[in-house]
Amino acid sequence: MILPLRITKKDDVPRRQMAAVLVVSIGLALFFSGVVMLFFGLNPIQVFGTIVQGAFGTAMRLEQTMIKAVPLTIASLGILVAFKMKFWNIGGEGQIMMGAFAASWVALYHQGLPAGAMLPLMALASIAAGGVWALIPAIFKAKMGTNETIFTLMMNYIAIKFVMYLQYGPWKDPASQGFPKIPKFPDAALLPDVGGMHAGWVLMLALTGLVFLFMNFTKKGYEIAVVGESLDTARYAGMNIPAIIMTAMFISGGLCGLVGFVQASAIEKTLTWGLSSNYGFTAIITTWLARLNAVTTLFVCLAFAVLLQGADYIQLALHVPAAVAQVVQGIILFFVLGSDFFLRYRVKWIGLARARKEAVQ
Repeated sequence: MILPLRITKKDDVPRRQMAAVLVVSIGLALFFSGVVMLFFGLNPIQVFGTIVQGAFGTAMRLEQTMIKAVPLTIASLGILVAFKMKFWNIGGEGQIMMGAFAASWVALYHQGLPAGAMLPLMALASIAAGGVWALIPAIFKAKMGTNETIFTLMMNYIAIKFVMYLQYGPWKDPASQGFPKIPKFPDAALLPDVGGMHAGWVLMLALTGLVFLFMNFTKKGYEIAVVGESLDTARYAGMNIPAIIMTAMFISGGLCGLVGFVQASAIEKTLTWGLSSNYGFTAIITTWLARLNAVTTLFVCLAFAVLLQGADYIQLALHVPAAVAQVVQGIILFFVLGSDFFLRYRVKWIGLARARKEAVQ
């Protein structure tokens, strides 16, 4: 099929143009979301106003928005490290679950520890478990060239089913009267509040800064970027590519595992098989939207948390079906992700006659 268009890749995009494309894409997303709402008999202005109100209207709603932003940001930072190397880590969900499992093991089976020792030990255990879970596909990729996308995706379900087995089996609370739940954590295993919400937000800000510095100002971060840009260049420079892959994936999985610690300690206060709440999958979208920049990732995740919290609120306030809220989210994502094409490529109209002539040549 001959198209009267010429598509060429852009070498560099000015920041002003990037901002303009993003603003236009968001405007189009809101417009077409409004059209869909009108089709369903809803007032778009009222719905958008309610979304903002649902995210910021009260201190409790703001807290719920931040509660969604914390795990999403930390998971996105983990995915960022792998994606920078062009290792498509789709296993964030499983790494979160294994991190939660390890943190729960410390909380439930070492209850004599004080909070000063318990919480750091839980965090370290979650990082180690998430990192090791991510290291498995990394080893196979580095040594055998396996497809990391399928490998990491399948490992999600293994981790989730493993935690489900614990919840319905060995770790089931004997006092639950047959209900499949794991005992609650002791007080020493619960994250304290800082500034009106759990301390995860402090961890989120600290990790954003650390990942930014690591990726931009350290030798290992530079090596990860080089491997992602060109394996041939990395080999020519004498880099140990298998070691870099495994190091980056351990860091990636470790950050995702830390999300499991935060969710288990601060939100669920125990271990449940639904604890990850799809943050591992959603982080793939937010990381891509942020163009693999740690600081931008923080702001994208905050904006996305507003959308998630607002969508939950309009279902209650306006009795909007969940499907409508999901359609709106999908439209916004479609346009924002689609804008990435126009940032990377230049589209020029050349006419059908010229296209045919070039095709013949």
